[in-house]
Formats: sequence, structure tokens, C-alpha cells
Amino acid sequence: MRVVTNEKFIARNARIGRYASVASIVILGAGVYLTFARPDLVTLTFALLIVGFILSQVGIYFGNRWAKPPRVDVQISAALKGMGRSYTLYHYATPASHLLVGPGGVFVIVSRFQRGTMTYKKGKWRQHGGLMLWYWRIFAQEGIGRPDLEIKAEVDAVSEQLRQHLDAEDYEALQPIKPILVFTNPSVELKDVEEAPVPTVKIDDLKATVKRLARDTRLTGEQLKRIRAALGDEGKRARDEA
Repeated sequence: MRVVTNEKFIARNARIGRYASVASIVILGAGVYLTFARPDLVTLTFALLIVGFILSQVGIYFGNRWAKPPRVDVQISAALKGMGRSYTLYHYATPASHLLVGPGGVFVIVSRFQRGTMTYKKGKWRQHGGLMLWYWRIFAQEGIGRPDLEIKAEVDAVSEQLRQHLDAEDYEALQPIKPILVFTNPSVELKDVEEAPVPTVKIDDLKATVKRLARDTRLTGEQLKRIRAALGDEGKRARDEA
């Protein structure tokens, strides 16, 4: 399996996360100091605490995705190892954060790293974790958000790029683009996700899910070359994995 990773993008975002985290510590520290040293400066102290908290959340957001090991792209690459040389896995190099292209079709992989118990009921994903969930959200990670909106946006963006650069026959051959929602935290628990609009799996089940979804699509080698070209693959640095 070829793996194409936008290392510059990852390094830049990791730096943003580190700088934001350091800045948040300094600003929050200043706010706490003024709380006791200059209680008359209420407005300034409050402003510093708000700015520090916002920067801490920015640091958490960027750090969890691009700095904290194991990185999501590394986990996905490891989970899909062994797919074969006819598959290409893109990380942050296409309109989707993680995109797998091979004989079995085009797969948009949307990841979530949150812990706790995840459910899908009444059209919504929900995260459960009791009191610890509030702690995680404030100090360690953001909530699960709206993966359905992210999935739709990435599928639409990939579809549009391919539509613009492929002829009608190749474009129709790869349809439908297959989205997968994958949770990378080993301690996560998935419950009642059978009715989710896209396959929702743990990282250990990603490869088996891809193989299952690949059964109803068969792209030729020439079609794959044209799809990779449509994604701007020429000249991109890649590494080969078994």
C-alpha cells in the first residue's frame, strides 16, 4: 500500500498546537497572578483568563490531531497495512483528511479520537462518560461534534474534484464514494451504531470494514491511474507499506 502524507501540513499544525498551549499557560498564569496581586484589575484579569482558556482549547484541538502520539494518520496507516500495493492511502493530501483509493473504490475515512461510550440514536451521535466526560472536554479533548456534517463535506469535496478531472465513465465507475467513521481511541466503546448513516467502527475493525465495502466495486489499474492523477498524485512523495 502506498501512503502519501502531507508532512508539512502536519508539522505546521503541530507547531500551532504547541505555541497555543504555551501561550495559554503563560496567559492563564498571568490571569491567576493578577487575581491575587491586583484584585482591582477585574476586567483585565477576566480578559486574560478568557483568552488563556480559548488558547488552551486551540492547543488541545491541534495537539490531539497533529502532535500527540500516536497521530491519527499513523494509526490509520497501521490499521490498513496489508491492503496491497494497488491501494493508495492519502493523509491531508486531498480534499479529505484521510482518503483510500484502490480496486475496491474510493473511501473517505473520518476519524474521532474521543474516549467513552459512543451511541447513535434519533439521528445523532452522542458521547457518554459521566463526570469524567466533563473533565475530558475541559482539560483534554473536545466533544464528538457533528461527524455527519464533516463526512458529507469531505465526500462532496472529493466527489467534486474527481468529477472535474475524470470523464463520465471513470467517474461513474467509482461511485458511490464510501465514507467510514472510525474511532481511534482503544478504550472507546461503540453501542447502538448499527443505524448510523455510515459504517461506524473502532480502529481495529477498519481494515475488515474496507474489505467488506470493497466487494461491490472493481476498478481497473488504468482507472486507478486516472483517479490518482485527478487527485494530484503526480510528484507527491510516498512510501510503500506491505
